[in-house]
Formats: sequence, structure tokens, C-alpha cells
Amino acid sequence: MNVQKENTTSEQMYNVQIEQNFHAEDGHPHTHESSRHSHEHNHPNAKAVSNRLARAIGHLESVKGMVDRGEDCTQILIQLAAVRSAINNAGKVILEDHINHCMVDAVENKDFEKIAELNDAIQKFVK
Repeated sequence: MNVQKENTTSEQMYNVQIEQNFHAEDGHPHTHESSRHSHEHNHPNAKAVSNRLARAIGHLESVKGMVDRGEDCTQILIQLAAVRSAINNAGKVILEDHINHCMVDAVENKDFEKIAELNDAIQKFVK
């Protein structure tokens, strides 16, 4: 049996943090913890992001059905582009929310690590 030791990377930790932050469907307060500080605030667009993602998931499931039924490839590609656009738009809302809330706190607290993490996340998002 091949057992691998699981290491938590900063990317995995960041993904967990994002998942936890936007898990709140009603925009209720949550706390970010870092080695330097913690802060609590509302993400006013959490419910909108959750709704957008739910619609994108439903749309993607319908595209999968198109594939399963052997429908026209060009129509499938068009629908996949629409799903990708919906996901990108949800990401833009998350990014705007993060900049307007989390990054304001990071700048006020001179948390350069959080600022660097945002830069890294932006690079990954725009690929």
C-alpha cells in the first residue's frame, strides 16, 4: 500500500479560507484569522455569489445532459462558454468583495502577506 503524507499548501489553505468565507449564504459576519490579526466583517454579496454558482451548476448539469444525449457539438460548446462566463462573473464578484472588505483591513494592518496572497489569487484567476 502506498501512503502519501498530505502537506497543506498555502494554496489549499487559501481555497479553504475562500470556501469558508463565502459559505455564508446570507452575508453574515465571519472572522479571518492570520498570524498578525483577525477581523470580522460582512460579505454583502455572499448570497448573490451562492445564487450565481447554483445557477452555473444547474447550467453545467444541463450541458452534461446535452453531451449524454449526443446533441450538437457546436451548441454544447456555446453552452460551455456560457457556464464559463457565469463562473468568471461569480469570481469577479468575490474579487470585488474581497478587495472592498478583506484587503481594506489588510492594508490598514500592513498585512503584506494577505496582499501578496491576493496578487497570487488574481494571477490564478485570470489564467
